[in-house]
Amino acid sequence: MTYSSKYGSTKKYARWIGEALSCEVRDIRSIRPGMLQSYDVVIHGGSLYAGGVSGLKQLVKLYLEISDKRLILFTCGLADPTAPKNITHIENGIARAIPGNMYDNMKQFHFRGGIDYSRLSPIHRTMMMMLCQTMKKKGYDNLSEEDQLMLDTYGKKIDFSDQSTIKPLVDYATAQIKEQLYD
Repeated sequence: MTYSSKYGSTKKYARWIGEALSCEVRDIRSIRPGMLQSYDVVIHGGSLYAGGVSGLKQLVKLYLEISDKRLILFTCGLADPTAPKNITHIENGIARAIPGNMYDNMKQFHFRGGIDYSRLSPIHRTMMMMLCQTMKKKGYDNLSEEDQLMLDTYGKKIDFSDQSTIKPLVDYATAQIKEQLYD
């Protein structure tokens, strides 16, 4: 399993999944051509930033050599992944960023991480400030519950990580591994 994480939430999910599946977990930046060849199932976790998924470009570069593998992608971001509009937004961004055949052969899972404003890079801090200013202009009562929560926690540390949410991914990966064993 590979991951790309800037602030740690995605890495936390990758470790939980790695423990549940008893598999190796590596930062995608350490993956070189040929290193994933011996695996039947490849899982990549990437953080969500402004609609993009970290590490996805590296995964696309490796796709030719892993196109015959079962590919699982999980994302980790601040937005609630149980809200249909958020899932649609995430998946549309992924579809624009990768080849169609790769998208069609990939199972996706989405998890919710957290944010610690004190650890944000200047660019991410500025992006969050601009987002919150835009939301304030709409008026607090006109915002969704999720956006209200974002405004209420602006500048603070909040963690929505939940280890129990990995179960569907772990179950799916386990089934894929078993299927490969019996093929």
